Amino acid sequence: MEKQFVKFATATAKVAGKPWTFIACLVIVLLWAVSGPIFKFSESWQLVINTGTTIVTFLMVFLIQNTQNRDGAAMQAKLDELVFAVKRADARFIGIEHLTEKELDAILEEVEERGLAVHAGKPARAIGGTPGARAEAIGAVQPKRARPKTKPAGTGSRKKPSRKPTP
Repeated sequence: MEKQFVKFATATAKVAGKPWTFIACLVIVLLWAVSGPIFKFSESWQLVINTGTTIVTFLMVFLIQNTQNRDGAAMQAKLDELVFAVKRADARFIGIEHLTEKELDAILEEVEERGLAVHAGKPARAIGGTPGARAEAIGAVQPKRARPKTKPAGTGSRKKPSRKPTP
């Protein structure tokens, strides 16, 4: 059921973002407006557009939110992998999406100051605080919810070879 919903949500989000979808909706609203005199601008005539737009908006919020949640999670996973893979990267950046707004603001302020300094011709520097270590140097472990589910030993499942960092 979840895979079907994901496919439906993705397809709906793609269609909703197309220019032709906007044009089709615009045509529907214009036809509704033009039909006003025919129906003497009655309450039923108004109720049609109000009900239709409310239902569509209500459903689209959940479909698009689902798509954005998956896109955001995928992006974070990719960024975490890049931070893990780049030798000079600071491992403290892995998983920062789980910090509080205040903690994120402090990191963002430091990163922006560093960016301004670099643009002003000053050498790049690490952000403040305790220097970060490479993820493999501190034996970083993925959070439980990020670990792939493995079958118990003896069930015929093969484990993937462990990823060893390059020196």
